[in-house]
Amino acid sequence: MSQPTDYSALDRPELLQFVFYPRKDFTVPPPNSTDHLIPVEKDVSISCRFYVHHQDAPSILYFHGNGEVVSDHDYIAPLYNRLGINLFVADYRGYGASGGTPTFSNMVADAYHIFKGFWEILQEGGYGGRVFLMGRSLGSVSAIELASHYGEKIKGLILESGFASTVRLMTRLGFPKEFLGIKDAEFPNLAKIRAITLPTLIIHAEFDSLIPLTEARDLFENVATKEKRLVIIPGADHNDLMVLGIEPYFEAIEEFIFA
Repeated sequence: MSQPTDYSALDRPELLQFVFYPRKDFTVPPPNSTDHLIPVEKDVSISCRFYVHHQDAPSILYFHGNGEVVSDHDYIAPLYNRLGINLFVADYRGYGASGGTPTFSNMVADAYHIFKGFWEILQEGGYGGRVFLMGRSLGSVSAIELASHYGEKIKGLILESGFASTVRLMTRLGFPKEFLGIKDAEFPNLAKIRAITLPTLIIHAEFDSLIPLTEARDLFENVATKEKRLVIIPGADHNDLMVLGIEPYFEAIEEFIFA
């Protein structure tokens, strides 16, 4: 069981404004879904939406990208449900109906509260299926963090458009290493992934212009399990890989979940 990573060195306004794009959203949950507010500290809760297929179905705890909110998944969740999967999507502070303001530090700290709240919802609701973690883009940080900590409770990890190096990502966003004043060793996504022995599925766009394919290859090569697969969506970029590769995308997820 790994210790939580300290991201406080990245909690600087000039960095946060280029990473987090919070958007308030208050919508009515569609049929077969329920909204949940999970407390993370006094007077701050995180909004989540649970898209249910069946009590006995496997469930995915999903952390989305930095420009999304849970209700954006109202049109995506049915694709998971049709495969026989429950999807539980979590926001970040300031996103959707969540309170507070997002930072790197509270994003990671909140992930632990979200997992515990999610687990309680499963137990209290009689959901008996296997549990998986999934993170897209920025959400890969939370998914990797939890997978390295709760490996005994979950059955697998899915990373979509994820990254291995926080420093490389920030550099691509326009912040040179000298300005950051940090080293990758201080934000060990790779160290975390090297400790993960869970079955792992990595999905990435061939021509991702924000998080290049080399990041996915780094994750794939370093995850400490033989049960791993890298799926590359041909011709796709960061935000259209599900559209251009919807069949291989969901075929890979279905095979991974039900293998």
